[in-house]
Amino acid sequence: MDKVSFGHEQVAPEEKTARVRGVFSSVAGSYDLMNDLMSGGLHRLWKDDFVRRVRPRAGEAILDMAGGTGDIAFRMASRGAAVTVADINPEMLAVGMERAKRRRIEGLAWAEQNAEKLSFADRSFDAYTIAFGIRNVTHIDQALKEAHRVMKRGGRFFCLEFSTTTWPGFSEIYRSYSRNLVPRIGRIVAKDSDSYRYLIESIERFPAMPEFARMIGAAGFANVKAESILGGLVAIHSGWKL
Repeated sequence: MDKVSFGHEQVAPEEKTARVRGVFSSVAGSYDLMNDLMSGGLHRLWKDDFVRRVRPRAGEAILDMAGGTGDIAFRMASRGAAVTVADINPEMLAVGMERAKRRRIEGLAWAEQNAEKLSFADRSFDAYTIAFGIRNVTHIDQALKEAHRVMKRGGRFFCLEFSTTTWPGFSEIYRSYSRNLVPRIGRIVAKDSDSYRYLIESIERFPAMPEFARMIGAAGFANVKAESILGGLVAIHSGWKL
């Protein structure tokens, strides 16, 4: 049986899917706070920049995959887009729905979905976004094909994800910080060091920007671009369905 990576472990595909569900069930309640602590708040700027590049418009139908807690969806909805927030994890969706209720954000659709097997019809969306979620998908190539399938012709794909920084010196500092401090922060704040150890390992195992761009193209997207942030620590990949 083929194995897939769960962090630095090799496991059966169905085991990875189940374990990823478990990770996000465990961290859902503290997910946004941990993002602030781990990135020093920079994730908010990255997400602002990401949504500016997506350019959501009034009347557009946009699928925000792995959008659980609503960070990207809230930003796009404020620009008038009709956003469907999809996530494989119901606990993450519950956090997002509660946040939307507190902020009085209405009009969002919420759906429990597996990125590899979406229930939506062909050509349903004008755009597909996924932020810090694609690396947790068991079969990334299948998720990309599904993204292509559910998008209308002329639709756009945007992915925000951690990558590999190429800045001399910075990569070593970041690796030491992420491997040593992030699990400790997770233990103190989320009462879960193992889940955050996995999340760091999943970043280290994720394909480099050129390889991920190749995968997006192989799924059928055209005009694929990879734009780096902080020397590649974070990257925005995009493509079009022509």
